[in-house]
Amino acid sequence: MGNPKHTEVSVASQSPQRPDADEPELDATTASAAEDEVEVDHPADRALWEELRIDPVEIALPAGTGFTLRAYRPARELTPTDATERDQEDPFLARRQVVETEDDEEVVILDEEFAALSAEENEEAEDERPEKRRRRGAAAKEETADEDEADEDEEDDAGDEEVPIFLSHRGSLLLFKSPESLVSFIRSGAPSDLTQLDSWNELSERVEPADVAPLDEDTYELDLVVENLRGGHDAWDPTLLIEAGEVARDVAYALRLPAVLDMLSAGSSLDDLDEALRATVNGGIGGFLGRRRLKKIGAQTASLGWRTIVGKISAVVDWRD
Repeated sequence: MGNPKHTEVSVASQSPQRPDADEPELDATTASAAEDEVEVDHPADRALWEELRIDPVEIALPAGTGFTLRAYRPARELTPTDATERDQEDPFLARRQVVETEDDEEVVILDEEFAALSAEENEEAEDERPEKRRRRGAAAKEETADEDEADEDEEDDAGDEEVPIFLSHRGSLLLFKSPESLVSFIRSGAPSDLTQLDSWNELSERVEPADVAPLDEDTYELDLVVENLRGGHDAWDPTLLIEAGEVARDVAYALRLPAVLDMLSAGSSLDDLDEALRATVNGGIGGFLGRRRLKKIGAQTASLGWRTIVGKISAVVDWRD
């Protein structure tokens, strides 16, 4: 997998011809300049994406690699994708079970195997739970007096927070197998969740296939995550796994996949994995502690959890040729 490559055809690559006796030969500098001017394609125009605040994204899944678009906007400016029709046909819903915790909070069990393995890893923390519950109860009482004011402030902050939105429609992520097919769709006027952006019409008028060249930071290899985790702690690729977590959270939020958000939420085993990996990348004493934390995370649990996440994301992809 990789970004689209642009082919350059230079003067030097053409069949050599005998120079005309009346014409002077090109010196090395002139010949080099001539080679640079002869191109079949133009480089991607990053100015277009920066101006319109939309980015091309490339995502690799077990079923293939595709291109899509992603933008970030304040939550108050966006209408979420309508996933009603998709959820009615979601085969995973039948497997979800709701149980009661000791704190009377509802917890959704997303995958029986993953949940069982996560529970085994958390057994060491069982003795700390009573004290944690007492502390949470005391903190809750202290916060009650200011709850209304805090809720109002949180609503304002939530509305101003920038959230992801993808090229999606009715709860499905649209992935295109080539830049040409993506641009064709953009120009077609077909409905999508991105048409609500004020910069969409301008994009449809200006974008060219050559512009669809995602940056490395916008290229995600979800197809490699499970296999990498199965290789064991020493084989784990921090960059691959951290970037996978970032795009999975974005897709889960934009496509309304609460099961995936729950599996990656703060305090989950996969979130612990993410934090430990980030610590190792930062180095120093934090990196040392991060490596120690990684050793406590089960490879089987991590790979099983990510297999579930990749499966749920794949289930909402609408592939377009």
